[in-house]
Amino acid sequence: MEMKKNKIMKKYEPLVNMFDMLNKAVQGKYAVAHINVNNMEWIKASLLGAQKANAPIILGVSEGAAKYMCGFKTVADMTHDMIKNLKITVPVALHLDHGSYQGALDALDAGFSSVMFDGSHFPFDENIAKLKEVINKANQYEASVEAEVGGIGGSEDGVTSSGEQADVNECVTIANESITCLAAGIGNIHGIYPADWKGLNFDLLTEIHHKTNKIPLVLHGGTGIPESMIKKAISLGVAKINVNTECQLVFAEATRKYIEARKDLDTDKKGFDPRKLLKPGTDAIMDKVVEKITLFGSNNKA
Repeated sequence: MEMKKNKIMKKYEPLVNMFDMLNKAVQGKYAVAHINVNNMEWIKASLLGAQKANAPIILGVSEGAAKYMCGFKTVADMTHDMIKNLKITVPVALHLDHGSYQGALDALDAGFSSVMFDGSHFPFDENIAKLKEVINKANQYEASVEAEVGGIGGSEDGVTSSGEQADVNECVTIANESITCLAAGIGNIHGIYPADWKGLNFDLLTEIHHKTNKIPLVLHGGTGIPESMIKKAISLGVAKINVNTECQLVFAEATRKYIEARKDLDTDKKGFDPRKLLKPGTDAIMDKVVEKITLFGSNNKA
């Protein structure tokens, strides 16, 4: 499938959509990191990590995270200003992750340069019908659209799945709807993988890759998948990999160490100042972002 030419969002500059970055990733056999962000520290750490690695990045925002940060427009405005203030020069897409139908429309109006409409829990015909309406809206903003077929295991913002494997024929049908990328369930799950996880279905991934005319594919649930599987998935057409839990874990660990060291009780150095309290966790996220970008092969690809 021929990719649409990337255009900078003139109304919402400096954000870009995902068209160009994912097309280049497919051709270059690497993947762009999609980092879920949960607050200002997450956005800042992700932007700085991408800049340090000289890599394109996708900032993913769930509807729950957007609500926590006081709405889509607050998130969009904060991201726009932070890119400029931090002098970020790498391509940055602001993407709604696992969006509902109304959520996708609202995020586009608020200034997001990309949205995922997750209609995987609907009957397939309804998924397609709603997706078409989201695409029409996205085209007005030159924004990119991600769709999903099959279920990504675990739970994400109220959408729960046991990890159904995607139907190849449904993948072909939905890939023909002028979407930018496709998330297809191949045994991946959100959150921490259980000990008895069977791994990714590479035979299914290969078939989807070829039958959808090599549309960029998305791997959700990037936390905990062995590096060898990550690299193999990229070689088979995965161009976008979502990471969330891993960043949350390193943030919690670094913050815990700071408190256990009783640095927050140091009144002379004002260790209780939230800017100091949150710094170790924020730095840990940045380091993890650089680590993931390097693993995915998108470093120095900006």
